Amino acid sequence: MHPRTFHRAAWSLGITATTLAMLVASPAYARPDHVTPTPEAVAASPVLTIIDGVARQLAVVDRPTSDRLSASAVSGPVDLLTVKVNGRLTGNLRAANQRLLIAKGLPADTGSLLRLRLAHPDMRAALARGEAPLVAATPTDDSATSVTAYDRSGGRVVLDTAQVPQRPVLLVEVDIDRALSAGLRLMREELSERGIGQAASARPASSTTAAGVTAASGYWATKVNTVRLSDDKEPWVKGGAEIYNVVAGFGLDGKVKVDLVQMPYLDHDGTTYYPNQLLVHFSAYKYNLADVVMMEDDGDTNYSALVKAIANALLVIVDGGAYTPLVNAILDAIPTSWYTDDPDFVDAWYTLSTTSSGRKYGAGANGWMDLAPYWVAPL
Repeated sequence: MHPRTFHRAAWSLGITATTLAMLVASPAYARPDHVTPTPEAVAASPVLTIIDGVARQLAVVDRPTSDRLSASAVSGPVDLLTVKVNGRLTGNLRAANQRLLIAKGLPADTGSLLRLRLAHPDMRAALARGEAPLVAATPTDDSATSVTAYDRSGGRVVLDTAQVPQRPVLLVEVDIDRALSAGLRLMREELSERGIGQAASARPASSTTAAGVTAASGYWATKVNTVRLSDDKEPWVKGGAEIYNVVAGFGLDGKVKVDLVQMPYLDHDGTTYYPNQLLVHFSAYKYNLADVVMMEDDGDTNYSALVKAIANALLVIVDGGAYTPLVNAILDAIPTSWYTDDPDFVDAWYTLSTTSSGRKYGAGANGWMDLAPYWVAPL
């Protein structure tokens, strides 16, 4: 994908959020402007520093090891902690993985996040001919116009991200699928411990929802029939996206509730997907409204920092007897320093309700969803 390039356009809008009286229409997304990332700031990303170091080491391994790595990568992404290498390199890879877990804010038992993949399918023929591959780290910033690769002697080769190189390239990157699963699990646990539990799992048997029915008799949800993110030119060096949503509303106790909803199929922008996925569960909301913030793990997301920032922001919001939008509170909680690497915000949808239907464009104009009310009947 990725939608990162057009994220930045949303920030530059500087649009002030509409008043509560206008929220039922199409509230604009407000976000303070952020400084455009400099090459120095991007290079300082802890995740990129770690995987770049691994790429340098793999580039200069002996020929048999290089051939094994290439053969494995041709068949698909490879877990680097399972590859047969010499003892010293094995130790270095395990140490790098531990540093990567810390940089991602994930527990030590998450497992391996280091993986290797062939940069482009068209490079298989060159590997089959015995050409020595370059090794590079997948950048965590989509605005990067070049990527530094390493040859067998350890020399640097600068590659253009807009053009697939003639030589085969192996990419060292984060296993974002595993990182996201572990990260969302950690976030759910942290939010629950701090009293910001999931609305989707909080379904009191005798409580009346905003829709006027009891959760025990069923409840309304918002279903995503189709979804599409804006189009931009995908660099060959990037893989698919890992998209998730922070869905927030007020629970029956007046406290903010958060659901984390993953969209594992939403890999590429410029592509329409038909998931028929439930996004908002109104089973335990006090009001007939909820907000959605779509996020992406670009490889550099620190989940521990993210969940603490979101929790601290939402815990101070008090139910004042009328629905208060939560989008800005969530986005403003994200440390500004994150935006010097690569933004993980995609788009936001304000005030979805049990009656939301039809095409709804994100407030940042970066994507749209076709929505429909869905009645979840009890078993």
